Amino acid sequence: QVQLVESGGGLVQAGGSLTLSCVPSGTITSIGTMAWYRDSPGKQRELVAHINNHNITTYADSVKDRVTIFRDNAKSAVFLQMNSLKPVDTAVYYCKIVSPLVSYWGKGTQVTVAS
Repeated sequence: QVQLVESGGGLVQAGGSLTLSCVPSGTITSIGTMAWYRDSPGKQRELVAHINNHNITTYADSVKDRVTIFRDNAKSAVFLQMNSLKPVDTAVYYCKIVSPLVSYWGKGTQVTVAS
């Protein structure tokens, strides 16, 4: 069973930057969309950013202009570069990779932004 391995989370001061990575432990064929979601305390899971297999991206209004999602198709990896981080960005971030038969989820990486 392929697992998604996330990394790059941590504790950062407000205004700082982090880049999250998500790499499969094995081969995933025919990858379509890739996305990052986050779970914040007391809130529903939020779609942060999404990129399709034509590299068309969409972003939540709450992170637009501060976050960039990009993918490395050769590695089947997806990344989330986050700048100008705010305390409200504190959450567990999950990556998702969609193939025709299966959607894969990572186990999450904690991002904590200190004020």
